[in-house]
Amino acid sequence: MSAAASTAPEPLDPSHLADVPAPPAAAPTPDAQTAAADQNAAGGGTAARASTTTRAETAAPANATETAARAAATQAAGRTTGELARAAQREAAALLAPPAPTRLGDVVPAPERVEPDNTADYLLAADAVIRVSADPAAGAVAGHLAALLRPATGYPLPVTEAATPVPSGGIALALTGEAALGAEGYRLDITTDGVRIAAGTPAGLFHGVQTLRQLLPATVESVTPVTERWVLPGGSILDRPRYPHRGAMLDVARHFFGVSDVLRVIDHLARYKLNRLHLHLTDDQGWRIAIESWPRLATVGGAGAVGDASGGYYTRADYQRIVAYAAERHITVIPEIDLPGHTHAALTAYGELAPDRVAPPPYAGTEVGFSYVDPASERTFDFVADVLGEIAALTPGRWLHIGGDEAFKVPAEVYAAFVERVQRIVAGLGREVIGWHQIAPAAHTDRRILQWWGTTGDDPVTAEAVRRGARLILSPGNHAYLDMKYAPDTPIGHDWAGLIDVRRAYDWDPAGHLAGVPAEAVLGVEAPLWTESVTSLAEIEFMLFPRLPAIAELGWSPRSTHDWDGFRDRLAGHGPRWATAGIAYHRCPELPWSATPLPAPRRPSTGAEPAGQPPVSHSGEPPDRPEAAPDRG
Repeated sequence: MSAAASTAPEPLDPSHLADVPAPPAAAPTPDAQTAAADQNAAGGGTAARASTTTRAETAAPANATETAARAAATQAAGRTTGELARAAQREAAALLAPPAPTRLGDVVPAPERVEPDNTADYLLAADAVIRVSADPAAGAVAGHLAALLRPATGYPLPVTEAATPVPSGGIALALTGEAALGAEGYRLDITTDGVRIAAGTPAGLFHGVQTLRQLLPATVESVTPVTERWVLPGGSILDRPRYPHRGAMLDVARHFFGVSDVLRVIDHLARYKLNRLHLHLTDDQGWRIAIESWPRLATVGGAGAVGDASGGYYTRADYQRIVAYAAERHITVIPEIDLPGHTHAALTAYGELAPDRVAPPPYAGTEVGFSYVDPASERTFDFVADVLGEIAALTPGRWLHIGGDEAFKVPAEVYAAFVERVQRIVAGLGREVIGWHQIAPAAHTDRRILQWWGTTGDDPVTAEAVRRGARLILSPGNHAYLDMKYAPDTPIGHDWAGLIDVRRAYDWDPAGHLAGVPAEAVLGVEAPLWTESVTSLAEIEFMLFPRLPAIAELGWSPRSTHDWDGFRDRLAGHGPRWATAGIAYHRCPELPWSATPLPAPRRPSTGAEPAGQPPVSHSGEPPDRPEAAPDRG
């Protein structure tokens, strides 16, 4: 059975809002732009004159010559008199205005290099245009940016193509082909004349957009228009990721989460420049993906969940929607089919796969290690080949995750032979295999990746697999497992790997964490969220925030920026953003949360939560569980 029609919140991405205006076919006329700029400049000047000490009193004399020089240079580059006039108005308004409320260095994850310029703040005006390189993927990023900004600002923000995009008072997204920025890096420059994001790839532009989003006032996350001065702090950022793999895992097998829940999680990952979503699709309690050649896997194996909760599964169309939505945000979905253990749901659907050929009843508990498909049966390998083949056909990413953990009842030699054969099946599909680190003893295959979830930092078997050519994703259970409790009184979660507060999630170094493993063998980090005790989207968010950004910073930022005191201050500043976005985060006591009130929406408030948004936890408790999960089939 497929998931029922969703009543859960739609994703955070405002591009899903039906009432967001589409980009106009063309930019506003010059007369309209001039009028809007005049009105905006007048408003900024009024606010500034109310201040006892303005930036103009100290900055204007020192910058008069610079302003004239910039205007002359710009005119020489071919700008019209009207454009020059509007640029002068913007600069005058910026000089008279109070500084931007967000500092250039407040970004999470921390950028590689930040160079603030407090004389160059930019005020986003109602007539701003987004100019983008004439490339479909870059255009998609520009559309994403416009959709993020339109709801709160109320501005039209038309998107136009340009051979060489320049801000001209707005925002420019330029594909430059600059090899030094790599596959995901970007440069961000903010001046009084606008914003320019340059990157060698659309992924780099997308990450730059997320930084731009964070530099605007927190109310930019509102889904309704807000009265706000949309000021960005001046200066430049150069930013590139430390690791190519920066991910999170969502377990949809223990409890099922519908498509809209998964899309919202994807938005959370994109916000912090994570680029992998690992979906744990199968386990003892449920099989969550439709397989045409083995239909009862979903219809029978997907019927249940932990604690006899309602189950569900993704149709092929559901899964393709998730994959496409992630790809639009430059996130690769990595599907996991756990083998040979954690297969009770598959055995319930097809008893012929069981060692005794008897289908067991559904399982709703949380024990592990008792189930396995028959490794001596050719029918088992028909099943594996069919399932992985269909998943590969639906998944454009390079990786298939085969699980491999906790098959306690399979003898070591039999287990190794099984994994080696499954690895060959994956290679035959043209994909690269990922498995939990328990597959380490099996023979190496080209480009094999182990996902390590130990807790001691000393694993000779995994270190030996690395010497044989394996590479690692690090998910240490005592630092990165986001199903662990924050503190002893956290009402959901586990503690078998220890308690994980934000500092414990942040204070470790992937490069030197595992003994005997060279830094170059580490591909990155991933934060798993197992869901034995997590039953709703609000509870997912409660366990992700504020720890997920800590893992994101470990994966993205250079080690030289690692500083707990600085990170806790930057992260706490994101609380108002999460509150505005309706994210049910945990206000843990170790962070200095702001109590600053947010500007009210321009529309009258009913006093209720915004439609389609879960409540925010301000007390350290997760939101109340609903009587029934709204998005489960």
